[in-house]
Amino acid sequence: MQNYNFILAGVGGQGTILTSDILVEVGLKAGYDVKKSEVHGMSQRGGGVESHVRWGEKVYSPVVERGKADYLLGFEMLEGARWATYLNPQAKVYINDHKIYPPSVNIGQGTYPEEKNIEQLLAERSTIFAWVGAMAKAKELGNPALAGVVMLGRLARELDVTVEIWLEVIAELVPAKFTKLNKEAFLAGRKMK
Repeated sequence: MQNYNFILAGVGGQGTILTSDILVEVGLKAGYDVKKSEVHGMSQRGGGVESHVRWGEKVYSPVVERGKADYLLGFEMLEGARWATYLNPQAKVYINDHKIYPPSVNIGQGTYPEEKNIEQLLAERSTIFAWVGAMAKAKELGNPALAGVVMLGRLARELDVTVEIWLEVIAELVPAKFTKLNKEAFLAGRKMK
């Protein structure tokens, strides 16, 4: 059984925790031992949110070690870039092409890195790097909060787990009135490059 180490990074309110919860439950239903660790870092005020999820035959620690991440999902560009040193050389990186400016940039005391610099940093440390238009797709579906599930759909294409398991877990974890829309977001993400 293959081991998988995932890091999900975003800003409070982007659905990082829900997405990692779905990833945990999918791993369990697929027969893996699963561990998760998360940090909410002032998420209620737009601070960083990170989640480590590990799948394997036997997982002893929930935290992904530096240099061991197989997958990085960045729900926000800068938050994704912060985790570059955690990637292994064969990592696959998917970054939402969405910017949320930190307070230092908003008050003129800092600058936001250029996209090409973020891409270069992450592409140098991974075998696959892709920008994902998750926010644009979520808005097209009618709710920006769906961007995390769109990102999860993109990740799911890389994993040997049936679509049915993913959709079953989404139905279990998302409130009933939002289930259909979240399933649509997930399936849309699976079709993205």
